Amino acid sequence: MQSFVPSPDQVQALLRAARLAYTRAYAPYSDFPVGAAVLDEHGVVHAGCNVENVAYPQGVCAEAGALSAMILAGGRGSREFCELDTPIMTASDTAVGPQYTLEQLMPHSFGPEHLARTHS
Repeated sequence: MQSFVPSPDQVQALLRAARLAYTRAYAPYSDFPVGAAVLDEHGVVHAGCNVENVAYPQGVCAEAGALSAMILAGGRGSREFCELDTPIMTASDTAVGPQYTLEQLMPHSFGPEHLARTHS
């Protein structure tokens, strides 16, 4: 199954959401604020930011925050939220790039299909 490729308008919406989330990150210890945004199967954008805690590593990364927001809003995805060929964009507040796929970032990842249970 090939993943969904966002339209140019959706890409811009994702970038706007991630950049806004970046401005709301709480990163007083690393001084490395991060914003992330995901697009659910209904075309809705969900954003998250990193939130650090003095009890390192008890913080939350931006990507987990965005996925949590998506799940809370009722969004889902396939294969643990996306396919291996899902595009993942990186950006700063002024530039976009580079772009990867999930498989490029995690070439030997496993998913629910690796956790098949046998019933006795």
